[in-house]
Amino acid sequence: MVKTEDRPSMAEGWREVFGKQRLVPPPSQTVRLAVDSHFTYSHGLQLSLNRLTAAHIPQELSTSEQDVTYQLRATLFDRNHHHFFGKTWTSSPQNMKNSKISFNEVLYFHTSLLLSSTLVVLELVSLSPRPDGSLQALGRGFTVLELFTGRPEAPATDGDRRLNLHHGSPRSLLHPLLKDTTDYSRLLKVIDGAYLDCGVKSHPALGSVVHLLPENVLVSGNESIPGLTPSPREDALLRPQLLKMQPFTLSRLTVSLQPSLQKFESQLLQLINADCHNTKQPGSEGTLQTVIIQERRLHVGVHNGWCFLDKPQVVVLESLASRVRGRADSLSKQSTLIKDSTTTSSLRQMLGLRSSLELMLTNHQSLAVVFQLEYVFSAPIGRETMLSATSTSRAAFLQCLRWGTWCPFQEPDGWKGGEIQLALKGGAEPNPHGVMVYGTESSAKSQSPTPASAPTAAQEFSEEAKDRITFWLSSSLERKAPSPKTPLRMKQEDVQHQRRSPSASSQAEKGIPPAFPPESPQGPGLSLSQLAATSRYPTISHSSSALPWQQSFPSLLHPFPLASAHQLSHVACSAVSSITHLEMDLQREEDESRPGQEEGEHLQELPFTPVHAPIITLGMNAPSACSASSRSSLAALFSAGFPDVVDGSGQVAEVLDPTEPLPFDPQREDNDTRGNLLVFQFLAFTRMPTAGTGPDWPDNIYVTFQFYRFPPVTSQRLKLLNSDKVHHKTSDPPPCVLTCINVDGTVNIGSPGLQVQFRVDDSFLKPGEKRWFLRYLALHTMHIDIWDSDSLLLIGSTVIELKYMLRQGKSAVQALHEVEVLTTDYVGEDTLLTSTDPGRRSASSPVSVHTIIRGRLHIRTGNIGCPVDPGRRRTADAIQSHSHIITPSEITRGFRGGSLSTRNVLQLNARNSAQAHRLGIGGDWSSAFRLNAINLDETDSVSRKLQCMAAVYQREAKKDAEAIEVMDQITETQLPRELHENKLSEERRKAEGIANMLSQAITTQHLLYASLGSAEYMEFILKNPFNVSQTVTIHSDDPELSVITDTEEWRYFKAVTRTPTLLEENMFHMEDGAPDPRVYLRPKESIHIPLKYQSFLCDHTMALQGPSFLAPGKGSQVAKKNLSNIIPAKSIKVTFRAEDGNPMAICQVNVEPTPHVVDQTFRLYHPELCFLKKAIRLPVWHDPAAGEADALTCISVRCSDPNIICQTRMLVPGEPQDVYLKVPGSPSPHIKMFFVMVFTDKWMAAPSQIWQVYVHFLERVDVSCVTGQRSCQSLVLRGKQAIRKVKCFSSHPREIEVDPSGVFALPPAAVQELQLKVQPWQAGSRFLYMNAVDVEQHRLITAWLLCLSVHRPILSKAFEVCVPVGGGRGSSKKITYTNPYTSSRMFLLRSDRPDLLQFKEDKFQIGGGESYSIGLRFAPSQSPGSAEILVYVNNMEEKTEETFCVKVIYS
Repeated sequence: MVKTEDRPSMAEGWREVFGKQRLVPPPSQTVRLAVDSHFTYSHGLQLSLNRLTAAHIPQELSTSEQDVTYQLRATLFDRNHHHFFGKTWTSSPQNMKNSKISFNEVLYFHTSLLLSSTLVVLELVSLSPRPDGSLQALGRGFTVLELFTGRPEAPATDGDRRLNLHHGSPRSLLHPLLKDTTDYSRLLKVIDGAYLDCGVKSHPALGSVVHLLPENVLVSGNESIPGLTPSPREDALLRPQLLKMQPFTLSRLTVSLQPSLQKFESQLLQLINADCHNTKQPGSEGTLQTVIIQERRLHVGVHNGWCFLDKPQVVVLESLASRVRGRADSLSKQSTLIKDSTTTSSLRQMLGLRSSLELMLTNHQSLAVVFQLEYVFSAPIGRETMLSATSTSRAAFLQCLRWGTWCPFQEPDGWKGGEIQLALKGGAEPNPHGVMVYGTESSAKSQSPTPASAPTAAQEFSEEAKDRITFWLSSSLERKAPSPKTPLRMKQEDVQHQRRSPSASSQAEKGIPPAFPPESPQGPGLSLSQLAATSRYPTISHSSSALPWQQSFPSLLHPFPLASAHQLSHVACSAVSSITHLEMDLQREEDESRPGQEEGEHLQELPFTPVHAPIITLGMNAPSACSASSRSSLAALFSAGFPDVVDGSGQVAEVLDPTEPLPFDPQREDNDTRGNLLVFQFLAFTRMPTAGTGPDWPDNIYVTFQFYRFPPVTSQRLKLLNSDKVHHKTSDPPPCVLTCINVDGTVNIGSPGLQVQFRVDDSFLKPGEKRWFLRYLALHTMHIDIWDSDSLLLIGSTVIELKYMLRQGKSAVQALHEVEVLTTDYVGEDTLLTSTDPGRRSASSPVSVHTIIRGRLHIRTGNIGCPVDPGRRRTADAIQSHSHIITPSEITRGFRGGSLSTRNVLQLNARNSAQAHRLGIGGDWSSAFRLNAINLDETDSVSRKLQCMAAVYQREAKKDAEAIEVMDQITETQLPRELHENKLSEERRKAEGIANMLSQAITTQHLLYASLGSAEYMEFILKNPFNVSQTVTIHSDDPELSVITDTEEWRYFKAVTRTPTLLEENMFHMEDGAPDPRVYLRPKESIHIPLKYQSFLCDHTMALQGPSFLAPGKGSQVAKKNLSNIIPAKSIKVTFRAEDGNPMAICQVNVEPTPHVVDQTFRLYHPELCFLKKAIRLPVWHDPAAGEADALTCISVRCSDPNIICQTRMLVPGEPQDVYLKVPGSPSPHIKMFFVMVFTDKWMAAPSQIWQVYVHFLERVDVSCVTGQRSCQSLVLRGKQAIRKVKCFSSHPREIEVDPSGVFALPPAAVQELQLKVQPWQAGSRFLYMNAVDVEQHRLITAWLLCLSVHRPILSKAFEVCVPVGGGRGSSKKITYTNPYTSSRMFLLRSDRPDLLQFKEDKFQIGGGESYSIGLRFAPSQSPGSAEILVYVNNMEEKTEETFCVKVIYS
């Protein structure tokens, strides 16, 4: 047996590492901002600190200063919140030689705070020895390094830097003047001649060791990190190699508390109850409320001194004596405190774990196993609390009581095959979990060190009185027999306990039948305390009526230093750790008896196609555009008084029929010089009867869509008004007129419909953009989503064709569209209630995809020609060149000298413009190229300021002669320094201005219009101006603009763009390790350089879900002219450098974004924080030009989000091909939007299709139920920062009822329990939705995805009835039902087909043993056939007593 307290130095290696790694957390606001910006993945970076030039440090050092060394310190800094965080890294001391200090240090760190506010502050410190041997540190300047751009597509700013040093200390960054300042150079004074050469680049290899290293920690490659293989080159993080992890089994775990478990818990409860009683307000009503122990937990994790290698496992401990007396963690006080003295004396009280745990360990002396004992306390909720009355009757809170660490690999031979005893700690001492630990005076004394002398009797007693944890640890690979050995009776109990799920075991004690959630992986069960716990830590409340444990902290909770530094990570780990009731990682006996297997060769992958059911098929859900309304319905609709679409002269626009083909002449549209006013009128919505909803659903709606490159439009709330002017049949529902709802909730009856206008003319379009806009109208179908404005649930989607908005030379056109609003429903195969495993369903079970018509939307589109002012028209469209060849202008003369004025520079740039475009020149060039002498007025002002300062000092020092003398010296020394600095600054600005002018002289501008995924081809004519041959290196600032080096690709793009230039084989030379291509030019030779620009990234910003609050008027009907969801505008430089490194020519490509055509839109729903895996089936493309049988082999896909995996696989010709998506999850109710581009050509010149995909992430709730019977499920809704008025809505109100059903107040940080009453009528696996909505702001708070596994009931009787077809009378029948009970009962009658069967009475009451005739009325049918109808006889609690099946034959 090993006692860890016998060797106090056992854990010193881990303690030393843990003691040094004390971190300061980043601001919580910054962490939330990074999560909101979708920076959820940690990014690895490499920071190179090369050489520092310190000309400001004098070289003439005295003899006593010859030992001065210099050190560099680095710390992370948050610019927005003025907060240093992480840990300060210090370099090794270096000597200075010739005003230069060579550090040559490489730092590594990983962070998810990819924000522009995250900086690295670097400080130069001189270290001089003191007489006592210590070192005196003196700051010599500091600099700031910016790391990120804040953009998701390019978060890191890679490249080499030269950073100027500033005067002062890094503490000056905390000055209030620097708040909300992004440019520090304006306020911080630069040290002349002092700069640091460094470099920043991404380091993806660091992703493999993020579990060994916490975030925001700067480390060097030579630091020792437990778990990482040391490198012989002393840089282990450049190509990190992990130590091999081996599985170990931890078993026979027991925890003993002193003096005994009963006395320890009794004393603990007495202290907590006394503390609660002391904090109770005097004079309050009610008796003393008792706090009891609800559950005992143990956290077990592996820690390397830096962080936990994995999330700690959480298990629930039970008293070993509970097998005789029952569970000790019962909610009753009598079972919590054991009072049987006879049993206590015979059995030793301790906590135990009956199962075993699997731990992954590596052989390192600084690796430790960390144990934390945690209790869950339960306190009753009285009426004086602030919690809602619908909450549970007891609330739970958690507290850490003891913890301990054990390093198994410092002496590995001492514990193998034996029992290990570890002393547990308590009180105020730093711990890896970063929590407050319960401690008493006795525990503090037991932890105090004792002298290393012969143990006395008192010392032996104190050692025995320590709280201990005992366990066995064995290697899983070496184990050949079940270990530890237990009696056969105990093994049988464990096997029986393994075969029961955690939820089933807890429900069996209460007499509740087990429930099996559908498609849920078997995992650890959640205890009641986890569901009831509202917070990880006690909450301080300022209300006098708060709970005692909410009013103040218990008196024996000792916080330790820097507790907040670990608190955030601990809470995050605890929130996601799995909790098991003694069943974690259980193994069956036959599995334990198998010998360990050594590592073998890699398995060979077999041909396999992953199945992602259900597969989405394109083209199956296309809405129909034909008119389905009757003439009477249309007459009543247009009598509402909608505004007409008229041209400029007041004439009604020409009406086009959207059901007929439209002749299109591109030349006629191109010659039309008038502008376009595009009008969308949303007129009416026709409801369609849908299962699970009422006849008046929806009552209010709003629509969302996006037109061209205008921002996405979210309309205000629209009211559906029924028309009373027409009588309709049930099969032909009338259209409901749409009317805007004002901000105050009133209906604007005077203006029916919603009109949205977009003005597109020459003032909006860029040069050459008109043809893109006409192409958009001709080919695009605009996607429209229709939402319920009350519940914020999606009603359905539809599309309209925009080609009917082409005027074709007419003054105005209009078209009326009546389109179907569709949604998709997935229903799985149903199972019988009597099946052996109703809760599980095979992954390959068939899933039916149903397209449901939710309604029809009536839209009128129009295009009105607008006159354009001739004086404002641009001639750019007329002279716009579509050539792909960029020809720089010849510069035959050089700079003749003279003034560097703005006019000369602009004239020089005008000759180098490749296309007609506008180029803005910013800045004051006259001040930038100022060459005059130093202004004497500035010198006089400096002198006056110094004289004023001297006068102030003279007055304060009472005309002291010494103060005057000091100020004179300052004046004499500071004035020449100021003059010298001004001179250096002027010379630097002059050099930069000349270099900028020369660079612009050889720069050729090119304007490029690009869309998402489309490749834009161009050729730049490069000429060698020298009389000698040159090898030119071509470098692009952006990887999206590249040089085409492949000859076949070059030939393809020349054929596509019809560029009649020569093609040269093997023109470029690529060197190993060099990213840029090189080309050889003869003297005075000109060649064509092929360039390609292609971007797959775009903006994914989305507005908040919910209707807008703009009042109906002109301001809301004219959309803003902003870019949205397209590639960003940018300017890219391609530099052609000669052999000497100087630029020979520069091609500056100005990219202007244009919208892309969306061919298909998908909206998917998925559980939060889970990967979405979906397959989309591709249509069959027929390429007549290819003429090959394997035309589909060149299909490739790209995604606009780099964090999403999008791929397709080659299949056998003739087989369907799918696109596979793997989308990382996000918290509810986040919506992730991205685009998928499908290419059918080899070189991906232009996408054949572009899909827009929306993924809604919701909280998943699994419900197992039976048709016709009500099942209850509890949900928890947590409050946010402010109080809100909330109402819950479900997608199927007839099948799901929510309690509370009305509007209720949700206080900040409060917990509201929601009761779901689910009563489905259709068997199978179904997906329903529920939203919690802020009824005042109409914003979504939380969304749930209800995964129903509905089973068919057990039938009691079956009947068959024949109903004649036609006649309109139907049929009436009776069924006799006998009350099986001896007392009188009330019964309810339900049917799954209320449209086919009606009851004479919906409920009846009969006496015990009496019979009752159930009257049935069958609806008539106009066509023959058959249907099965289920009749449910339910009690008052909607529990099914009997189920009858009636087969109706219509003949």
